[in-house]
Amino acid sequence: MFQILEARELTENIYFMVVEARRVAKACYPGQFVIVRMDEEGERIPLTICDYDRQAGTVTIVFQGVGAETRRMAALQAGDSFRDFVGPLGCASELIAEDKEALKQKKILFVAGGVGTAPVYPQVKWLHENGVAADVIIGAKTKDLLILEQEMKAVAGNLYVTTDDGSYGRSGMVTQTIQDLVEKEGKSYDVCIAIGPMIMMKFVCKMTEQLHIPTVVSLNPIMVDGTGMCGACRVTVGGKVKFACVDGPEFDGHQVDFDQAMKRQQMYKTEEGRALLRLQEGSTHHGGCGNCGGDK
Repeated sequence: MFQILEARELTENIYFMVVEARRVAKACYPGQFVIVRMDEEGERIPLTICDYDRQAGTVTIVFQGVGAETRRMAALQAGDSFRDFVGPLGCASELIAEDKEALKQKKILFVAGGVGTAPVYPQVKWLHENGVAADVIIGAKTKDLLILEQEMKAVAGNLYVTTDDGSYGRSGMVTQTIQDLVEKEGKSYDVCIAIGPMIMMKFVCKMTEQLHIPTVVSLNPIMVDGTGMCGACRVTVGGKVKFACVDGPEFDGHQVDFDQAMKRQQMYKTEEGRALLRLQEGSTHHGGCGNCGGDK
């Protein structure tokens, strides 16, 4: 069992947990993920690692309550435990393997959207700890949905906050801030790392392609086993089939077929929606659709 040492709500429907998982904390690096399971009957949930403390043996996760299982997870408190906490899975950020002195000469831009701020944070923190400054854009629909702003401010070279509705920071999408930084404020970047909703990463890549900035994205499609056996997380990159759980989650964003990836995600929404209905309606859920099993 993996005990939860701290649990709190960061903002509406986004949750923060520190979990005791010594073997994972000892081996993980920024960019990797874990798969958690609440109990023997629970669904396997892939979550990118937000932070880790090797000495304390802890791993921090941040997640959004979007389906039946993550809504159940949101109710867990400090002292509760996960049945499974498997990792680290996937490949570490490509930045980890680069020469540190060479990294210090690079101009790096991170773009984080929504919950994507969580997996961006450990990469920026790692760079900061190794003397590398990086610019960071974090975006959200409104000020109330921003997360980890102060934590990011402590490790970013320059932090730019943007909200879709203009309620805080710069007004507009993260793509507008990228364009403004380069075309109006004279910034130049050697690489961009974008993490967030699939649609956000798609349009960030369109913008950075126009600006001739190589871009890395972190893909978190539907995952089941996390070892490449099931094939659920397959994506097409540069015309070739890749598996996000073992080949990624980071890929060349200018080579990713985002339209195909988003269509594959849609395939799973109906089943997830039915599971959520069963959770919400309990004994009153009568089925009727003929597919969810509630009418049996």
